[in-house]
Amino acid sequence: MKPSVLKSLSNIKLRIIPVISSILLTGLIVSTAVKATSSSVESSVVTSTFQQDANMIRDTYESQLYTLPAFKSGHYGLRMYRQTLDSKYNAAVWSDMARVASRLNKFATEVHTPEQIAVYSKQRIDGYLDEKDERSKLRYAATKNMPEYLYLGVDLLGSMARANEYGLKHREDEKLRNVIERYDFKKYATNEAMIKAWAAQIANQVYWLRQLGEQDVVDDFIMAFKKAYPDNQDSQLSAYLFGNKIYGLTHIIFAASEYYQHPIKEQDYQWVFDYYRQNIDTIIERAKEDVIAEVGINFLLAGLDNDPVVLKTRKVIQNAINREHGIVPSVSGGVGLLDGEHRNTLAIMLLDWKGAHVAPTYKQQPDVFSSMPYGLEAK
Repeated sequence: MKPSVLKSLSNIKLRIIPVISSILLTGLIVSTAVKATSSSVESSVVTSTFQQDANMIRDTYESQLYTLPAFKSGHYGLRMYRQTLDSKYNAAVWSDMARVASRLNKFATEVHTPEQIAVYSKQRIDGYLDEKDERSKLRYAATKNMPEYLYLGVDLLGSMARANEYGLKHREDEKLRNVIERYDFKKYATNEAMIKAWAAQIANQVYWLRQLGEQDVVDDFIMAFKKAYPDNQDSQLSAYLFGNKIYGLTHIIFAASEYYQHPIKEQDYQWVFDYYRQNIDTIIERAKEDVIAEVGINFLLAGLDNDPVVLKTRKVIQNAINREHGIVPSVSGGVGLLDGEHRNTLAIMLLDWKGAHVAPTYKQQPDVFSSMPYGLEAK
């Protein structure tokens, strides 16, 4: 072949190669962009689906919220307010304040002497005598020799702590604090039988005591909790005791956050999050939906939105929804709004998490407190 022809062919080749390379590069870029867009759309669809399901449950409850007792409507409304800061929940929050005020008024006037507390506590513990389920039997057996716990821990502390969260106190706060100070709460918080009967409740109570500036037995409780529920014995636990253990863990995180008000640092509770990650499949298999949702919310409080545990728990809750009734049913299939309020409030929060907010408080949201129930006042 003549040199001139070879030279021409070489020039053509040099022109073609960049064109082909450009075409291939363009194709690669377009392909990558399409994949990225597709991935983005898929992610958006999943997020939207979770949010839509949260809205469905929310609509189910809010269309009938005030048919529920004040305790339930207040429980729902306070959590939704803390999530959204939406004033439409003001009335529900007020009903919760009224419940707190009513209980503290009663205790300040009728149940504060040792004799009055003894009578009140006996009535409370006797209520467990006719119950036959495992939880009630454990609670009766653990508490029968210290029934004052039902007054002090279950009834009094919770109401005082809630008022405190609102930036309020009872008008006879000093009298009620004197009652608390008559008891050594370590007695209840470190008792193994009590922990196995009341794990979540005691977790709440030790943090409430700390919150109120009273006796601090948080570390004592956590040490006793670990001893009562060693991880290598999970397989030996009944369904109730396993659920009680996980319920206790979730409430350590909830109580430390003052119930969805403050973010949590994972490293401060590394042992809890490590346990969740190592055992999430077992938790999903053995625990009820409300407890599963709580595990997911624990991660959200720690800012771990993208942790695989969150997605797993969301999918479980999403798949559990009874779409005909717009609600997460009980394990037996019940779809009653009253019994399902706790479970479904958690489901909404898990599926459509909006962050932790310190609210409502007397100073920051005065409109919520424009008319306070009798007995409560600013701190």
